[in-house]
Amino acid sequence: MTAIHKMEGSGNDFIVATGDWADRLVGDPELVRRLCDRRRGIGADGTLAVTARSASTVELVYCNADGGESSFCANGTRCAARAAVELLGCDLRLDVATGWAVIPAEVRSTEVSLVLPPPAGPPQFPDIETAVAVGGITRIDIGVPHLVVRVSAVAGLDLAHLGPPLRHHPAVAPEGANVNFYETDDKARIIARTWERGVEAETLSCGSGAVAMALVVMAEHGTTRVELKPVSGDTLIVDALGDPPFCATRLTGPARFVGEIRLSDEFVASPLR
Repeated sequence: MTAIHKMEGSGNDFIVATGDWADRLVGDPELVRRLCDRRRGIGADGTLAVTARSASTVELVYCNADGGESSFCANGTRCAARAAVELLGCDLRLDVATGWAVIPAEVRSTEVSLVLPPPAGPPQFPDIETAVAVGGITRIDIGVPHLVVRVSAVAGLDLAHLGPPLRHHPAVAPEGANVNFYETDDKARIIARTWERGVEAETLSCGSGAVAMALVVMAEHGTTRVELKPVSGDTLIVDALGDPPFCATRLTGPARFVGEIRLSDEFVASPLR
């Protein structure tokens, strides 16, 4: 038997592989799907293949639970940074090379911060009809495309009904987008829920979605720091490193180890059912 690890970043959970297992996960979508299956596998929103290139640089390949490789996952990148420190002996300040960009990270025990580049382009405001009243819809790309949807109350939304039509809407074709629903309180704090592409379900947190929502809210309220509460109940902090919404950001939040997992030879050898 061999070992891999399970981690979660603000409730966004991942299977983390280093060494030979990192090599195995890259380019094997069937294995990714099997591992992420919450009934017949370990269960996760995605996988992180982490490889150290030096003490201060690691390479990350992220795959969604459906087996598809994605250019970026912010919570996954935070978990990968901590895994590189704890499992590979990397520096507390390091660069994580993702499919989007090289992301500077700083690990402080369970808290991990990333410095993210500005969005790929200026925000867009697609004209999209929805099944509920919304206060505005913004498309903004934070490594991957996001729709940011302002609503009056997120708690009662049926995301299984609302999420898929927006995730596949022609306005975000052909790749689709993560769909982030949010409301704010009187201090511009964000309460958020996200329907994630590639997982095709609501997740407990979305780091790049948090940044997308924060940039929209900061531009509206004239602030440069936002606290965000995802479904997990954790707190994510987004700081603007310039003038929102078209600026770099710092994302800070928890990245935790859940455990070490030893896969049986039976599981490793069995076909996808």
